[in-house]
Amino acid sequence: MSDETKVNRMIAIWREILAREENSWVMFEQGTCLILLEPEDDVKAQAIEIMKLWGPVVPGTSTGDFSVDVWEDLPGWVVYYHHPDMANYVSPEEFGEESEDQVRNDMIIGLIGRNKRNEDAQSLKIVHVEDKRTE
Repeated sequence: MSDETKVNRMIAIWREILAREENSWVMFEQGTCLILLEPEDDVKAQAIEIMKLWGPVVPGTSTGDFSVDVWEDLPGWVVYYHHPDMANYVSPEEFGEESEDQVRNDMIIGLIGRNKRNEDAQSLKIVHVEDKRTE
């Protein structure tokens, strides 16, 4: 699958997840989605500043925390973090085979999502913006 195809797939997934969302949002290269409750004039610059502050994983702090939710309408999971408006989607292809141990499953899924967020915090590359103010 090409990089462009992956990005377009992730955009479609986030559009479905955020279908009822009225706020603007951005998506970073590894799929981290950041909802902007109070978008500023330059939403990209705003998102990058938030990602710089809240994206990097620092062991022993709340930046390592996550929660995992099953997404009812899509196969896969949404991973949420210490910043309430930041999340990642983890597909079944990324996760692999589920075990009967749900705690273990959630831990692995959460670590996959957290790793994607940490990578996005390093690269700070935004690949998509949904600016709801202009729609």
